[in-house]
Amino acid sequence: MGSLGVDFVSPNEKMEMEFDSSAFPPFKLSQIRASIPKHCWIKNPWKSLSYVLRDIIIVFALVTMAIFFDNWKFWPIYWILQGTMFWAIFVLGHDCGHGSFSDSALLNSVVGHILHSFILVPYHGWRISHKTHHQNHGNVEADESWVPMPEKIYKELDFATKFFRFKIPFPLLAYPIYLITRSPGKKGSHFNPYSDLFQPNERKCVVTSTLCWTLMVALLFYLHTVIDSLQLLKLYGIPYMIFVMWLDFVTYLHHHGHEEKLPWYRGKEWTYLRGGLTTIDRDYGVFNNIHHDIGTHVIHHLFPQIPHYHLVEATKAAKPILGKYYREPKKSGPIPIHLVENLVKSMKQDHYVSDNGEIVYYQTDPKFFNFSGKKDE
Repeated sequence: MGSLGVDFVSPNEKMEMEFDSSAFPPFKLSQIRASIPKHCWIKNPWKSLSYVLRDIIIVFALVTMAIFFDNWKFWPIYWILQGTMFWAIFVLGHDCGHGSFSDSALLNSVVGHILHSFILVPYHGWRISHKTHHQNHGNVEADESWVPMPEKIYKELDFATKFFRFKIPFPLLAYPIYLITRSPGKKGSHFNPYSDLFQPNERKCVVTSTLCWTLMVALLFYLHTVIDSLQLLKLYGIPYMIFVMWLDFVTYLHHHGHEEKLPWYRGKEWTYLRGGLTTIDRDYGVFNNIHHDIGTHVIHHLFPQIPHYHLVEATKAAKPILGKYYREPKKSGPIPIHLVENLVKSMKQDHYVSDNGEIVYYQTDPKFFNFSGKKDE
């Protein structure tokens, strides 16, 4: 204590006193909504379909080029470009699932099934679980996507499970497994209409999506008889794996960040607004437009009904209201290399949360293996 009876406060402590990201925000969801221009809420089905047409044309153009050149100098370029386009197609199907594609439930469902089945995603199964994620974002007990494990569940995992969950690049290939088994500590499958994920009135939708997914698998088996397995792997299999890596990379980074510890909530501390404010915007450089501005994630989480082509404008309008609760994304060059560092550091540090407490933060397992793959002593 100083000579005048005042405690000394260090600069770092002062910054923490000035802003606590877990504190109740001084604004309401309705205020954010009111700050967004009215036209940002309008869904234009023709504009949405134009993006679908654009992506499909690019996908088939890339296939044509790959078949025409068919040499090992071009294949790696094709895989990266086509895998990225598969991811762009997923984002458009994602908009259908949110209803931000159009006001027509039928159009959303038809387009969503076509796009998602093409990349082996069960549309309704995923749509319903993703809705659960948005409705419970930031909630340790009820969130669905990359939700942190309580310490008790984490400590019950064997070394192999921890290794494949936290050792790069394996977490970037987790999505197909998640569709079948969900995350540790959770039960159910996105393909099973009787899974805990779904309500009885949703079962017919899940059956429809599983059938569409099965038809796509059957088509791939048929193509296997028409062209050799290696050619099918080159044209579809490897781009599919790159798409999965994009999906896991992006979804993880929007809910984790080594720059600062993000709060997670339980019980009465959780609210829809507080949970939504734990998401992070990211700048993906040249890929921002290619994958339909999915990096503008905060406003998307709070208002998933806004079409992707209005998210940037809506975010700019809402920033004065959000203030410090909005984490300005680090500007990227053409290629977002810095985000790989974010991912690696987060995977190294963010392992579990405490079993107790209504506001918790990721903790690091000091006994966990280091990134050379060796167990710590």
